[in-house]
Amino acid sequence: MTINDKIKLSRNVAIIAGIFSIMIALLLLLNFWQMSTNDPIESKVMTALVERLKQEPNNNELKTEIRNFDLLARKAYFNTQWQVKTGAWMLLFGAVVLAFALRSYYSLKAKIEEPDTVVENEITSRILAQKGIIIVGGVLLLFALGASLLTVNYLNKYEATKQVAQNTTAAPEEEKIEVIDVGNTPQQPTGNQVSQEPTATVTPQPAATSKTEQPQTVEAPSTEQELVAKQTAAAQPTAQPAASTSGLTLEEVKENHNSFRGPLGQGVSYRTNIPAKWDGETGDNICWKSPIPENGLNSPIIWGDKIFLAGSDGKSEEVYCYNRADGKLLWTGKADNIPGSPSSPPKVSEDTGLSAPTMTTDGKRVFAIFATGDVIAFDMNGKRMWAKNLGVPDNHYGHSSSLITWANKLIIQYDTNKGGKVMALDVTTGNQVWETIRKSKISWASPVLAEVDGKYQVVLTADPIVAGYDVETGKELWSVECMMGEVGPSVAYSDGIVVAANEYARMVAIDIRTHKTLWDNDEYLPEASSPVAYKGLVIIATSYGVIVCYDLKTGEKYWEDDVGTTLYSSPTVADGKLFMMDNDGVMRVYEFGKEKKLISENKLSETAGTTPAYADGHIYIRGEKNLYCIGK
Repeated sequence: MTINDKIKLSRNVAIIAGIFSIMIALLLLLNFWQMSTNDPIESKVMTALVERLKQEPNNNELKTEIRNFDLLARKAYFNTQWQVKTGAWMLLFGAVVLAFALRSYYSLKAKIEEPDTVVENEITSRILAQKGIIIVGGVLLLFALGASLLTVNYLNKYEATKQVAQNTTAAPEEEKIEVIDVGNTPQQPTGNQVSQEPTATVTPQPAATSKTEQPQTVEAPSTEQELVAKQTAAAQPTAQPAASTSGLTLEEVKENHNSFRGPLGQGVSYRTNIPAKWDGETGDNICWKSPIPENGLNSPIIWGDKIFLAGSDGKSEEVYCYNRADGKLLWTGKADNIPGSPSSPPKVSEDTGLSAPTMTTDGKRVFAIFATGDVIAFDMNGKRMWAKNLGVPDNHYGHSSSLITWANKLIIQYDTNKGGKVMALDVTTGNQVWETIRKSKISWASPVLAEVDGKYQVVLTADPIVAGYDVETGKELWSVECMMGEVGPSVAYSDGIVVAANEYARMVAIDIRTHKTLWDNDEYLPEASSPVAYKGLVIIATSYGVIVCYDLKTGEKYWEDDVGTTLYSSPTVADGKLFMMDNDGVMRVYEFGKEKKLISENKLSETAGTTPAYADGHIYIRGEKNLYCIGK
């Protein structure tokens, strides 16, 4: 190739790269203008629909229309965000190619001998023309890059903490832990490990009275009592409770249903004789139903003969304990007078609420967390053990990550708009054991425990990573960048394989030992429902009503069932059957296998989007207003 051919090639490449860069820059500027003038959070259509819903609160068709519009709006929003990011990279690529082409062009031209006589004005004109092109192109490039960087991310801009009263101030870190003893006798510590962090103490309350027909309500000490307690503590130091050295065993967990989706948070119950047919309208196989005092979208948990739920109406945060045999409300624990708790609740969406996270228990204590960032622990009889506030989560829908406990630690996934983190609190004292900052964005998913080579790790999913953390230390063991968007579903785990999925992203199967991706798929994806993996299969449920079964190791699709209704609940496996609740309160029961075999469709008689809990011979389901016990 001659030097003239090279000059011609460089010139053509420069022209093409220049035109390409100008087109991308103009598109980015147009995109910036559109996003600056149209706020997706403040849609006029959505506002009109919500105002209409206030007048017609029981209009289920309108609720479905709002959900569908919301899904479309968010899909369009995230597509636009993707276009901005992709356009910025394309513009940068075009600019780099243009720069190299121009440099090559002028370098090659310099090698050609110039004529002896060149008019001075012609040289000046060329220089000015070249400088003009460079300046105009540079300005356009800077404007486009600036537009891509300044494109408003409305979801990050929408801070929940701005909804809290301005006069709310957080207490110092050392005052966030409140340890309360409401009995006459101090709690006896177990084990030899003594916590070294300071804790607040309060004046003991009178001993609990004997059982009566009315449920017991456990109230927190008043503010005046707290001040008296601090004065007493200053004059007479009180011994601190020590952390327990014994933790849960796998056998104990399998015998109960102590967290969201059951044992280890994996969605598989080991209970048997689970009923497959019932009717809430006729009462067929309905053992009892009991009213739930306050609203909440958390699912029931079980330990022994007790069932636990939480609720909040914005004025109070409460924990409920029911008798599993007859549905009697045994006690109510109130989460109040917690240092650092906001005076008014943050703004949340109707689909999330103020009490979305499911509780957890280690058989000695029960733990709850609310959208305010309040975390509280009670013993099994309703005695308040400790409480603290983690700071109001910066979350534009509301906090929904459920709790899980293992090895004397309460594991909390706390991914917000301000960044991601996971922490472990000592179950006895509430003191922080460890905290790990995550390279992730906000997430509504919940932690899952996975046993790998005899050790347990916490597996979390968010945008953009799926990662595993050591339960004892919080150290990140592995991380795979594969997610995007508003991640709501938790992971599935079975046979050394983690499956993560999210709507508008993809579904990915990861070998937890090698951290390699086994397969991925984007045909059907869940929005809120968490997948379940068991015996070589993985089941997912989409928000628009499709249940799909895949091969766990290969991703091969075996069957799908379009039920035509909204699915927010998570599929679960119990007694060799697959259970899937829809938002209308209809539970579909399938044989668990590679072929679709529908056993029954069972109506609850009220709406429900939660996930069931299982005990031998019974299913427990939280409806919109009542807790149901189903059995033969």
